[in-house]
Amino acid sequence: MAEKLAPREKGFSEWYVDLVQKAKLADYSDVKGCMVIRPNGYAIWENMQRVLDKMFKDLGHKNAYFPLLIPESYLKKEAEHVEGFNPQLAVVTHAGGAKLEEPYVIRPTSETIINRSFAKWIQSYRDLPLLINQWANVMRWEMRTRLFLRTTEFLWQEGHTCHETEDDAEKETLQMLEVYRKFAEDYMAMPVMTGRKTESEKFAGALRTYSIEAMMQDKKALQAGTSHNLGQNFAKAFDTMFQGRDGKQHHVWQTSWGVSTRLIGGLIMTHSDDTGLIVPPRLAPTHVVIIPIAGKATDAEKTQVLEKSHALAMDLKKAGLSVVVDDDDTKSPGWKYSEHELIGTCLRVELGPKDLAKGSCVMVRRDVKQKEFIPLEQAVGKAQEMLEQMQSSLFEKAKSFRDSHTFEVNSYEEMKEKADAGFLLAHWNGDPKVEARIKDETGLTTRNRPFALKQEAGKCVVTGEPSPGRIVFSKAY
Repeated sequence: MAEKLAPREKGFSEWYVDLVQKAKLADYSDVKGCMVIRPNGYAIWENMQRVLDKMFKDLGHKNAYFPLLIPESYLKKEAEHVEGFNPQLAVVTHAGGAKLEEPYVIRPTSETIINRSFAKWIQSYRDLPLLINQWANVMRWEMRTRLFLRTTEFLWQEGHTCHETEDDAEKETLQMLEVYRKFAEDYMAMPVMTGRKTESEKFAGALRTYSIEAMMQDKKALQAGTSHNLGQNFAKAFDTMFQGRDGKQHHVWQTSWGVSTRLIGGLIMTHSDDTGLIVPPRLAPTHVVIIPIAGKATDAEKTQVLEKSHALAMDLKKAGLSVVVDDDDTKSPGWKYSEHELIGTCLRVELGPKDLAKGSCVMVRRDVKQKEFIPLEQAVGKAQEMLEQMQSSLFEKAKSFRDSHTFEVNSYEEMKEKADAGFLLAHWNGDPKVEARIKDETGLTTRNRPFALKQEAGKCVVTGEPSPGRIVFSKAY
């Protein structure tokens, strides 16, 4: 049998790390805090890239690539930005056997070096909007790391856009947040709360930061994507200007937005179970595994089963599904079942001589694990139907879990009692000192102020002072 995982109830963190390694998604590296993304994990990232890249391009964004190394002086041009990232910077001081005249910072994010190019490319309002995306790696020196969720080096995309007006930049910021929401819910089957971050939680150097926040199975929050209205802060630091319709020089208004390989960690922790990985079909590397079962069959029956298995695989592939035929006769069917549950294959098809005699096959959905006997002539249509059912079922299950672990709290005592219960909707007076106190005393952090939450004035749970509305507090990754 395939290796068993540490159960979630005995330690969610241990279960997560065990699953990532045994499902061959990622492994540890000898470089501090870095990971090796194995083919099983990278295949999921490729599918995420493919979907997101199309969504970006459909809105007019174009891909480019900028240097990994950023002159240290660039980061120092925007004071809030360098202060926010300074503890996480990796700096190159020597190259070619000699000390560099100016150190280079390994890219923690690219607002600064990209602005250096934007300042050269933009001359007039006719050059706007400028809509650029970059698929890249970044490095942020982390003290405590966890595979996919927080690593020193990780993969991501970072969008960077320039606009004529603040209103245009705000529309872009919210549009890209909606892209992330749609991707998280429609493809990852992961329900999210969209909203604005607090001042203390916003991106260093931004005017406003918005996020999508998801709840994992241990009831902790995961910030799954962010979109920032940068205002003119970086434009002023780098003289990114254009001649306006009035003939005068103006600084551009900018946005930046990104998601990373952290999404793979979010997908794992939202859906997977004690037998392994569960991947929503719209992002799954493998939709169907066909397992021929012919242990005690005659040679003629084995040949017939194998031929039918490969013929069915071809029909499923023609329907747009990713299919493998696991015909390795050195492993038992039970071992194969466990192995494909572990690595997250969405749908299992069992086919043996008795099934062929009845003109049927057995289908088992990865998430519910119930056997269904399907006529072979209906197998392709049924497979497609079951995968769609699985996609929607995973979303509804995750949404039900989140909703049942979301609570309104109306006092600080109640907040402390429910600190580990999930998402807490509480009134807060907006004071960063109170926000910091709550974090220090309870471990809860502000996630965002959800757009979908009807805001009504109330009293801060800590101070009793006026509050403009409730905000989400949660323990988080």
